[in-house]
Amino acid sequence: MNSRPLYGAIEAGGTKFVCAAGYGPLEIADSRREVIATTTPQVTLGAVVAFFERIRNDGGVFAGIGVAAFGPVDVDRQSPTWGSILATPKPGWSGVSLTRPLERFECPVTIDTDVNAAALAEARYGAGAGVASVAYVTVGTGIGGGVALEGGTIRGMLHPEMGHIRVRRDPRDLAFAGICPFHGDCLEGLASGPAIVARWNARLGELAPEHPAHEIIGGYLGQLAATIALVLSAQRIVFGGGVMNGRLLAHIRATAARELGGYLPVEERGGGFERLIVEPSLGGLAGIAGALLLAAR
Repeated sequence: MNSRPLYGAIEAGGTKFVCAAGYGPLEIADSRREVIATTTPQVTLGAVVAFFERIRNDGGVFAGIGVAAFGPVDVDRQSPTWGSILATPKPGWSGVSLTRPLERFECPVTIDTDVNAAALAEARYGAGAGVASVAYVTVGTGIGGGVALEGGTIRGMLHPEMGHIRVRRDPRDLAFAGICPFHGDCLEGLASGPAIVARWNARLGELAPEHPAHEIIGGYLGQLAATIALVLSAQRIVFGGGVMNGRLLAHIRATAARELGGYLPVEERGGGFERLIVEPSLGGLAGIAGALLLAAR
């Protein structure tokens, strides 16, 4: 019998919840991992609880559970709505507590955003290993960004909401109003997966290599990368999520270089834009590995 502490982890996303139990972020057995569709809170959270009940019934006693959640989420432990999803375009999820159903397991619960958790994991084990500050951006159903700084994550009034900043519009894209219900043509409203489908009737990876969408979306994300470099002075910026591909990454780097105009010492100290702006090393494991890191804290 393993005498090491057993931790639970939840990566709560807009399309799926990934649940896992393990003794460390990179030690997750297939039998202790389950993917649950994000439908209604009652159905999805009921399946999450059932997963952890099964692990407990098999003799697992949890030392902690970490939750890496889609946002916006209240991460202020002193707040009366701590652990709850705030105003979100995800139907039925505004005001839903992700932590209250876990109280039955009688162990500490830690919650942060999915992108903050992914940033922690990439900083510890992945693309950001060896540097002090790592930003992680996910581009998928929505766009979110998190920052790991010397073993912790950035929080303040809420948590970073990089997907809702404004970017300069590409002249070829002025007719599209954007899909964000709060801001219209913010970054998420322009460059998320649903925004791409809304104006080109296809996913980015389904469009021809010469289609201008690659350059347009890469340009918007490149503006974000330049902003992160200027505001946070991040030593590594990791772009992940279902929209990302190698062709898009090249456009992001090129746009960021143009935006910065040689102002930051990216070449001299950062090893160039191919070292500054990178793909995740942990792939799809970054979020759940980060949730386990949260649990172990």
